[in-house]
Amino acid sequence: MADETAEITRLKAEMRQAQRHKRANAFKNSGSEIYTQAARQFVAAVAIPKGGIVAGYWPLKDEFDCRPLLEMIAAEGGRLALPVVAGDSGKLQFLEWQPGMALAEAGFGTLGPKRPGREMLPDLVLVPLLAFDRQGGRLGYGGGFYDRSLTALRAEGKCKTAIGLGFSVQRVQQVPMGPFDARLDAVATETGVIWAR
Repeated sequence: MADETAEITRLKAEMRQAQRHKRANAFKNSGSEIYTQAARQFVAAVAIPKGGIVAGYWPLKDEFDCRPLLEMIAAEGGRLALPVVAGDSGKLQFLEWQPGMALAEAGFGTLGPKRPGREMLPDLVLVPLLAFDRQGGRLGYGGGFYDRSLTALRAEGKCKTAIGLGFSVQRVQQVPMGPFDARLDAVATETGVIWAR
């Protein structure tokens, strides 16, 4: 088991290096219109429950920008949240947010709602990524924050849907997955929504 875990860790590290470069290139070569296009395709393909809560994220550097999507959801009366790192728990806390609200440091260089804020338990979580596959596998940054948070939310009967956001070139044949890695239900890219098999 230890050998298998070490091998998964090694494969992930190798893939992260390659995928960071690939995502940076995709970001550099993409115009802002692709995020609006992706948002339109998302709202056409994904059923957001009436009164449901959608958790997005404030994009870092070359992450896929979900802000146009969040703005579309808010314009339709949707309820939104953004993540902040919850102390030393290793998990994320999702705080209520709407476009235009002030932001503050949320941990690991990202921004989120000012604390203390109103905690929300999202029905749908949008997740940044470095790589994804057709089976719902996701490669993140190695901290495990989304894995632990999605697992905890699902155990509470929340987060019925977790959807990664990324460029289509971030798709790989197979993401190395360990026993504690949470799978996605779908990934939304500039070319459409890909549901996990």
